[in-house]
Amino acid sequence: MRHNVCMVSDFFHPNAGGVESHIYQLSQCLIERGHKVVVVTHAYGDRVGIRYLTNFLKIYYLPLGVFYAQNTLPTLFTSLPLIRDICVREQITIVHGHSAFSTLCQEALVHGRNMALKAVFTDHSLFGFADASSIITNKFLHFCLCDINHAICVSYTSKENTVLRASLHPSQVSVIPNAVDANMFTPDPSRRQAGRITIVVVSRLVYRKGIDLLAGVLPIICARHSDVHFLIGGDGPKRVNLEEVCEKHQLHERMQLLGSIAHANVRNVLVQGDIFLNTSLTEAFCMAIVEAASCGLKVVSTGVGGIPEVLPEDMIQLAEPSVDDLVDALEVAIRNVREGKGISPDEAHARIESYYQWAEVAERTEQVYDRVAEDAPVTLAERLNKFHSLGPVAGKIFVLLLMLCHLWLSLVEWWRPRQFIDKAPDLQACRDSVRQQYSSSREPSRACQENEGPTLQRKSKRRHR
Repeated sequence: MRHNVCMVSDFFHPNAGGVESHIYQLSQCLIERGHKVVVVTHAYGDRVGIRYLTNFLKIYYLPLGVFYAQNTLPTLFTSLPLIRDICVREQITIVHGHSAFSTLCQEALVHGRNMALKAVFTDHSLFGFADASSIITNKFLHFCLCDINHAICVSYTSKENTVLRASLHPSQVSVIPNAVDANMFTPDPSRRQAGRITIVVVSRLVYRKGIDLLAGVLPIICARHSDVHFLIGGDGPKRVNLEEVCEKHQLHERMQLLGSIAHANVRNVLVQGDIFLNTSLTEAFCMAIVEAASCGLKVVSTGVGGIPEVLPEDMIQLAEPSVDDLVDALEVAIRNVREGKGISPDEAHARIESYYQWAEVAERTEQVYDRVAEDAPVTLAERLNKFHSLGPVAGKIFVLLLMLCHLWLSLVEWWRPRQFIDKAPDLQACRDSVRQQYSSSREPSRACQENEGPTLQRKSKRRHR
């Protein structure tokens, strides 16, 4: 069954991160499997309008204002005309939102269900339940995911977290892990500097990534080991903390801050290291440690969230999210590097290549699409009852919001009828058709040459006689 899928998230190229990579790689694999895929995100600088990437992957950069951490302002109503126009123009059948942090994703899921489209959500993060920001985010997520068709989580820990936060039935949530393009992350031990042990950190420099822990680990390890150097890639508000540690302990020659790194250049940084360090405080599935292991690095990480599910025990050194425990784990990794213990880079790469493949992720996601495509349509009354059951106070607020969304959608339908919206040409289908025609046209020609060969030879013999 062929599906027309609209991937929606605030996080996409040119922004760099795990969600952005997941959307791109999954879209490319789904296109190769014959589906139509478009991506909707907000504008990045002067990147506004429509852009195309490999395999005619169409990107809509919407002119929506960003207010915090690359998230659009959560208005719920202003994005409806644009999202509706795109869904009608591209003849979308499934809206697939990514990341609970993305307000554009959550609004698109609501609008998609109001337009009677199927809705799928992929959660890439873990949330708490106690602080004010988590309570507000979880309640808004509760509203947006109330009547989606299916949810996907990248680890079993993430599934438990999402089921609790959004009050979803466990049967509505599938676990499909991330993957890595092993061809992009190949080991190259010749890039390592002799006589030096390099510890690589590639991460957004934010509180959630445990940069405060990293700032505590740096001076201790550098004081104990004169041959250990740190190579730190990434940028963010916590970069100031690392610069202060560098100044205070005079570590200018022992650590290097590379700043923001394009995803295409991450491998060039990783292959320079012997050990990869991840200090995250919360993580549903850490793509960075998979990429590092694929490049043959020994991995040291905090054992939080879904990280223990990602790599086998002989490929990762887990630690509690504390400075002392991370230092102890690094000591073990440094000793193993010096003594040459552990699996070889080539073996690590081969194992990662067998564990995580984007083609398998796309196949399992396609099965989710096939499943939700068979779901029976839900009436407005049934949806209102479902929203009303979310709480004595919140339920009534959600019902009011849903009715306002339907009224706004009706007004937009009247103002810009569907029949006046031009349908976009399906370039991906055209490409597949051209490929089939080209392959079919070449096969008969070969057959004709094989069949005509003996005939032409017989005719030439007759002429010769």
